Amino acid sequence: MTPDATFSQSILDALSDPEFAKKLDNTEKELLQKERKKLKLEKGEEIIQEGETPKGIYCIVKGTTKLFKVGFNGKEQILRFSKDGDVIGYRSILCQEIFGASASAMEEVEIEFIPKEIFLKLLESNSKLSFEFLKIISEELGEASRTITILAQKTVRERLAEVFLLLEKKLGTDASGFINISLTREEVANLIGTATESAIRLISEFKTDELIEVNGRRIKLLDHQKLTKLGHVGTV
Repeated sequence: MTPDATFSQSILDALSDPEFAKKLDNTEKELLQKERKKLKLEKGEEIIQEGETPKGIYCIVKGTTKLFKVGFNGKEQILRFSKDGDVIGYRSILCQEIFGASASAMEEVEIEFIPKEIFLKLLESNSKLSFEFLKIISEELGEASRTITILAQKTVRERLAEVFLLLEKKLGTDASGFINISLTREEVANLIGTATESAIRLISEFKTDELIEVNGRRIKLLDHQKLTKLGHVGTV
């Protein structure tokens, strides 16, 4: 595993290692050859569905996806975003549970599907990869904890400031400085736990205050210092 390799790339590299191939029996080799697939999905297409039994993991090669749950009222609650280099579907496999959430493409996405039997064999036989996996799980637990704090202890205005900062950190920016994601106002409202009307008003206020620049569904952060102060980032 090279220092700059993403986690999904580390998995794909490990699968191509001749030493790993030696550890597979004929049935496993046949399964890997038959079930390992490269997929291209368009925006909105589903990757995994809440309630389904997991059959494997999905390594994101290119693009951004969202993980979400649908409430009793039919409203979508976004849990987090994943980008190229991330892996989807592993938690349910390790916990031997059905999928607790759904995932879909936010844009054109390229993914690679790995059967769960091969994924588990890989973790069992590769200690470095298993340790890296523990780090990923720990980071995601920290991310979940921050989300709970944001929703429970901060005002809507504070939540929006921190969410914009977190999105930029997680997804990066394009050459013009815009965050690498296109979000509807409803999705922004969903992320900060408020009504769409409130999100629209706050985004307009942030724009007027020159905290952000808005281009359609794209957001560019203009004043990180003020946004950090406004969101009380790192103080709770």
